[in-house]
Amino acid sequence: MAKEGVSIPVPLFESCRGRYFVGQSELLNFGNGKHAWCGLFNPCNSDMKLHVNVFTITNLSPNDFLAQIWFNPALQDRGAVSNLVTPANRAKCPRPRPEVDLLFADNVSGFPVGGINAFDRVVPSKTTIAQDEDGKYIIPEGESFTIFLVGRDDSSLQARVAFGWWEAMC
Repeated sequence: MAKEGVSIPVPLFESCRGRYFVGQSELLNFGNGKHAWCGLFNPCNSDMKLHVNVFTITNLSPNDFLAQIWFNPALQDRGAVSNLVTPANRAKCPRPRPEVDLLFADNVSGFPVGGINAFDRVVPSKTTIAQDEDGKYIIPEGESFTIFLVGRDDSSLQARVAFGWWEAMC
């Protein structure tokens, strides 16, 4: 007799386990020489590896801007912890809490220092771009995955950044 099997996507498997999370920044204001950022920060001693599954950048402005994707940059502003984070599996009780912090900052002077600017994306006006990464960006303890929004000198901009990720034991 043949064995039957079922194949499910890894993000669904992690969500069933209560280890998949989604969250977004508050509304980010920047431009006129200022910038903004939002990122996932895996604290030291979290005993977790962060798997970035998806990110979106929503441009609510009439002008386009550049989004830089960074691994482990040093940022001038410490940022604020987003309250807009939840486990994707709302049926789990008690509800799991992420080890990873989703931080954001707006109206920031200066650019990231150190780290790796892995790639850039242009975010057109009044558009949301989404990038599905399938968890292939794996961020160890004490490191981060950050999206830095480059402000234009000639206009005010507004955006939101959102992430979907799972956390797995080291």
